[in-house]
Amino acid sequence: MKIAVAYKWAPNPQDAAVGADGSVDWSRAKPAVSEYDPVAVEVGRRLADATGAELVGLSVGGPDVASPMAKKAALSRGLDSAVVVADDALAGAGTTPTGRALAALVQRLGDVDLVLTGDSSVDAGAQMVPAVLAGALGWPALTDVVAVSGTAGDLTVERAHAGGSQVLHVTGPVVLAVAADAVVPRVPGMKDILSAGKKPTEEVPLADLAGWQTAPVEVVATAGPELKVRKGQVIDGADPAAAVTALVAALRADGVL
Repeated sequence: MKIAVAYKWAPNPQDAAVGADGSVDWSRAKPAVSEYDPVAVEVGRRLADATGAELVGLSVGGPDVASPMAKKAALSRGLDSAVVVADDALAGAGTTPTGRALAALVQRLGDVDLVLTGDSSVDAGAQMVPAVLAGALGWPALTDVVAVSGTAGDLTVERAHAGGSQVLHVTGPVVLAVAADAVVPRVPGMKDILSAGKKPTEEVPLADLAGWQTAPVEVVATAGPELKVRKGQVIDGADPAAAVTALVAALRADGVL
């Protein structure tokens, strides 16, 4: 039995530079395992240890997904093995092709009843890949998962929501998007990094995946948010009572009150 964890090799937006015209320069942004994915790996590792399952990492993307650095970074987090699809056609791919390619990879892997993902990716943050992945597989999807127990195909899942928490009994295959604060992921030590280089990895040609293609989507324009014009009105606070009166009058004049 296998538990799959989908992870993304992506640049960190904190290292990107934003120009005055709203354009984003990614040249200094170093790629890494998306910072929400190690939480999903840790949840999967604990469940795999409890059930004797194999924990397999899955990733799709551009050629750098198959680099030794990318593989070691993922495997050192606690995965037993990794299967990746690295192709120029998937470089910078959007939500739908990414989700469908991951689904095709899950089907190719076989013997998988549970797929874990992070809450979102650090670069795009759309939070849609788990739903697309589940839809392509024909499986249900649950988000905001904070705890998982049982065995794949017969799970007890706890999820957080605005009113508190919800506990569900899930039978059959399922995709679970793990909340960012579900657990504290392990920090790989030197031993983990060295052993990661010895773990099995497989690179699957994109041509071997069926059904991942989608209608092309073209980005025609991007723009930053429109900045509101501010009056820059300053109210003298030397006399507190007068300042409050002036503030209220100004707010009423602008229709705020």
